[in-house]
Amino acid sequence: MRTAEAIPVIGYLGSTSPGPSAAVLAALRQGLGETGWVEGRNLTIEYRWMEGRSDRLPALVADLVGRNVDVIVAGGPLPALALKSASSTIPIVFNVGMDPVGAGLVASFAHPGGNLTGVSIMSRELMTSVTSSSIQPRS
Repeated sequence: MRTAEAIPVIGYLGSTSPGPSAAVLAALRQGLGETGWVEGRNLTIEYRWMEGRSDRLPALVADLVGRNVDVIVAGGPLPALALKSASSTIPIVFNVGMDPVGAGLVASFAHPGGNLTGVSIMSRELMTSVTSSSIQPRS
């Protein structure tokens, strides 16, 4: 358990390798920087990479959860689903290209519930369909 003076630690679990994730990681670092968090100065990010191999996932998930990081960023649906199964207490932020409700990551867009939240990149047609069916006018 960390003390109050300890530097916060973000775990990052990517489904690929660092190269294909460079733009996403740059955006993550930029967003953190805009709120005063700078990797290596007042924040540590521990990276783990599946490198496209699902057989690596259980050990990588166990490692990050076992380190009791402050939050985990899941880069892809497989890491997000595995992390959801592994921890109900560590906050998990996902970035997926699918419907997170349909995938079972969250209960709903408006109220995700649990310890997961995130961003979904879906096509405009699918998003319109999902939004139309999940948002009902008030009586």
